[in-house]
Amino acid sequence: MTEQMQRNRKDIERTHSFVKHAKEAREERSSFAKVLIGMIIVFIGVILSIFVLADNENFLENHFGENSIITKIFQKLTMSNENKEHADFTLPFGLRRQNILFLGVDASNNPNDLWTGTRTDTIILINIDPRTKSVNAISIPRDSKVYLPGDNGVNKINAAHAIGGIEMTKKTIEDTLGVHIDRYIMVHDAAVKEIVDAMDGLDIYIEKPMHYNDYSGNLHINFTKGQHHLNGQQAVEYLRFRHDALGDIGRTQRQQWLLRSLLTQLKQPSTITKIPDIISVAKKYVKTDMSFYEMSQYAALAKHIDMDKIEIAMLPGAPNQKGYISYWILDPEKTQEVINRVIYRDKENFDETIQMTAGVMASSNAQAEQITSALKAANIDVKCTGITTRAHSQFVAHSSKVTNDYYNWLKKKNEVFGGFQFVYDPVNYQCGETDFTIILSGN
Repeated sequence: MTEQMQRNRKDIERTHSFVKHAKEAREERSSFAKVLIGMIIVFIGVILSIFVLADNENFLENHFGENSIITKIFQKLTMSNENKEHADFTLPFGLRRQNILFLGVDASNNPNDLWTGTRTDTIILINIDPRTKSVNAISIPRDSKVYLPGDNGVNKINAAHAIGGIEMTKKTIEDTLGVHIDRYIMVHDAAVKEIVDAMDGLDIYIEKPMHYNDYSGNLHINFTKGQHHLNGQQAVEYLRFRHDALGDIGRTQRQQWLLRSLLTQLKQPSTITKIPDIISVAKKYVKTDMSFYEMSQYAALAKHIDMDKIEIAMLPGAPNQKGYISYWILDPEKTQEVINRVIYRDKENFDETIQMTAGVMASSNAQAEQITSALKAANIDVKCTGITTRAHSQFVAHSSKVTNDYYNWLKKKNEVFGGFQFVYDPVNYQCGETDFTIILSGN
């Protein structure tokens, strides 16, 4: 082999190494961004907690001062003008359903501009129905192949914001899905670290030893198994850890566990005094076209949301590789089916006499046997069973016949069916083609 060929080979190896590390770094940022929507929930939860605690006439004055702007705003919002009684939810733009777009953006290269040129690695379309006090949500894969407005051609949907900002993002989603977006909330990925620090850290049980060093990306993770009190930077490291056999499942579990810890911390009286700091973080790292009054009204609505009426879905499709670019190719027919059900709320009338088929995926044979017996007792044909290592228990509807009304009817027949997250997925059958699948986690 000549000296020139050796040099060329080394150049190719260095290039492959660079591409590999760049891809890993991007995946880490993307997985980290997935938890950002949870931060919005935390922020709204803080507002909601003030509404709840504002029932105490002295609370606002003691913690924020009698003449502070926060005290005045919440006293005005929580009292009606006529009789000074606590007001119920009154959406300022009526009782029609609203579509709220939640976006989590990646890091910006410009410290003076956190938003321009950033990609939306988390895209969730939320449909809120004030009349029924219910919430539906669709997760839109960031790699979805779409046509961008104007002369921008075909691209991944998460590139819309980098090219044309929030307006192009909204227009792309509206054109692709045939929906109207009423409001948006966008969160920068730096919010996680700042919010955790503002809350003086979080208690997290780390499920396994975590050790990883990426000197080029300045990421150093070193955790032992057990209970930890994490500061903001450590929380980021915990979320970004991705080097285990569980891959995306493991990262998703950690995101959900951290969010659970955040929500638990919010219930502590000591957290209320940190609300000004958390609001300061949100002011910097949250961008929205909602007014403060609108956000407070959504927070008031949150008190009435029926958790049993929440339905989530992901736009159905399949992965496709074109050269070095990977796309998520949306299934037009199934995507429209999901949009009609989740956003437009089209559903079949509940009929308990229809014979249903089910699949059961559990972490142990004992769990599978228990839920299978309960299903058969409810006259449901169990087509298949299997083993799973899922982090959360779910009730996954595959058929349009399986609605929330059906699931709630099933829960009334036997409490063993309670406590599942309701998911609509018309494509991914877990074990055979059935009307629905029950997934039981080991937690």
